[in-house]
Amino acid sequence: MERWSVQPRICCVEQFVLSKSIVSVQRDFRRKFGDDRQLGTAPSRKIIGQWVRQWRETGFVQVKARTRRNTVRSPENIQCVRIALERSPRRSVRRHSQLLNFSDRSVRRILHVDLHFHPYKLQIVEELTAAHKALRVRFCQQMVHTHANLGRFLIVSDEAIFSLNGSVSKQNCRYWAPTNPRQLHEAPLHSPQVVVWFAISAQGIIGPYFFEGDDGVSVTLNAEPYNHMLETFFLPEICRRNWNMARAWFQQDGATAHTARLSMNTLRSAFPRRLLSRFGDIHWPSNSPDLTAADFFFCGGI
Repeated sequence: MERWSVQPRICCVEQFVLSKSIVSVQRDFRRKFGDDRQLGTAPSRKIIGQWVRQWRETGFVQVKARTRRNTVRSPENIQCVRIALERSPRRSVRRHSQLLNFSDRSVRRILHVDLHFHPYKLQIVEELTAAHKALRVRFCQQMVHTHANLGRFLIVSDEAIFSLNGSVSKQNCRYWAPTNPRQLHEAPLHSPQVVVWFAISAQGIIGPYFFEGDDGVSVTLNAEPYNHMLETFFLPEICRRNWNMARAWFQQDGATAHTARLSMNTLRSAFPRRLLSRFGDIHWPSNSPDLTAADFFFCGGI
């Protein structure tokens, strides 16, 4: 930032035109601006000479705006970065900068400022093979053409596992400090967990149900705890709410605890010929949690 504004410059040039003396200009400057702390002392002979030459050559004495040529973020280079990212979107910015012979900072500025690109993280999901997809399509077609009115009588169920010690995402957890505080988050190797079950239908929600023993400690989900939940919690709750058991359908996924002989016998007795499950009356396709409302209402928020 220039020390002297336009007005002091004009005064100095005008005084020099009248007196033809640098000393006279400096005296006049001190008399007019001596009390201004921002201006301070009078300008030197060299600076006054520069202002006079600038006025004679251009007719102006204002501060020249400094322009900076932007040679890296040119339209051609921006297009090169765009093409490189479209061809290899998973390649790191550092590697792109090496291949394009640009600085890492320039490539990042082009991505954020000019192209408005953002680094999105990949989501890890379970692989769906062609056979899985074919089973999904077959199931949806069967539900649309054969059981179009089943929705208001359908009860869908699912479980979710919660860690009792919580979890920390290293990507989102930060500690702001002037120096590295060496913060640590201690967690047990095998965190205690609890399995929560619930069911949802157009008539309401049943649950949540926590799989725990008599001592309140979480138990492993297998056929016996699952069947115990069906007989002592789920089916009595349906009767207590006066839901229409004669027309109700029940859905569960293909977990081992669900499809064990003990559990299937209980469900076939409660829902004869109205069971959506692996080995059920309507085959539930494997790896298909997103076909049910439970995935969006309950499991989708975990």
